[in-house]
Amino acid sequence: MTLEREIPGWFPDAKFGIFVHWGAYSVPAWATPIGELGAVDHDEFMVRSPYAEWYANTTRIPGSPAAEHHARVHGGAPYESFLDAWGAERFDPSGWASLFAGVGARYVVLVTKHHDGICLWDAPGSGTYNAVARGPRRDLVADLAGAVRGAGLRFGTYYSGGLDWHASDLPPISRAAHLETHRPVDAEYAAYARAQLEDLVERYRPDVLWNDINWPDAGKPGLPEMFRRYYDAVPGGVVNDRWEAGWADFLTSEYSALADRETTGRPWEHIRGIGLSFGYNANETAEHHLTGPQLAHRLVDIVTRGGNLLLNVGPRADGTIPDEQLTPLRGLGEWLAAHGEAVYGTRPWAGPDRPGLLGWTATDTHVYAHLAADEPDGYPRVESSPRPA
Repeated sequence: MTLEREIPGWFPDAKFGIFVHWGAYSVPAWATPIGELGAVDHDEFMVRSPYAEWYANTTRIPGSPAAEHHARVHGGAPYESFLDAWGAERFDPSGWASLFAGVGARYVVLVTKHHDGICLWDAPGSGTYNAVARGPRRDLVADLAGAVRGAGLRFGTYYSGGLDWHASDLPPISRAAHLETHRPVDAEYAAYARAQLEDLVERYRPDVLWNDINWPDAGKPGLPEMFRRYYDAVPGGVVNDRWEAGWADFLTSEYSALADRETTGRPWEHIRGIGLSFGYNANETAEHHLTGPQLAHRLVDIVTRGGNLLLNVGPRADGTIPDEQLTPLRGLGEWLAAHGEAVYGTRPWAGPDRPGLLGWTATDTHVYAHLAADEPDGYPRVESSPRPA
């Protein structure tokens, strides 16, 4: 692919964004919290996935914990019944935007269609399989985009181009290899996905175009033109690497997986949840969630190595955000309020080693030593000094 451009400066300056996974999967809100992606055997991860947003897949795997749970608790109800049960009755987009801005995020990426195929806007070709026709009965993309931008943040859209369990009729993914063999690749699905993605661009002008898993093979020859049209519409926009088509403004890692993408010298972004799932998982407990100090240490590790953190929030089906996510998120926000000058707009710096050093960042005028906390379970410390000539 022959596209060439420098990444817009706002992205490497931003450092911290919020990912939002919210959908029909937030109704059953169930997965087995077995561990992080990349730290668990990949085939076991598929069958016993800790990702609640994969419920439409794991419930189709015979004998899986999710299939047994679904039969016992929901009587084997069709997955789309959760779309009708998804009320979003307490969804407050302005409240979300205020929260995200208040904890120091500089951009927000909303999942507009996950692998279950349910669209959060009235996407072309989706019929009634969207949040406008059923369930919440509102354009959730427009609602959050307006609120986020009103709070002074940039807004991006996640779209699952690589998988769609509603638009395709493929077996469930029960092994890691199935991510390649059990994905739609045909021209009909490629046209369907492209029409929806172009509609997102036309209607919402997302600052981040975040695709997942892959892009249908039949549609890959058309990606350069689609990206050029996107850049024309959103000159400051950026696209991620999960099109598997040889072009990206930035690379992505996830939990303990894809760490090699953090060391190429190119812009990168690390994604993870506060817990082990992206979608809300009522099966998680406090032990599965990072604390505020742990989040701050993760952010420091990422920023001192030149990356961004896209930290996920998984609201309940009614639109409220659980305290086990809010508490550490606000703790991180308090730390950023005190030490943001050592984070935003900085770049890694090769400073001297010293006891307790986590890493260095720098601006044109100052350098910042990020240091381990003085007390166990404490927040990182920051010391600043003028940048040496």
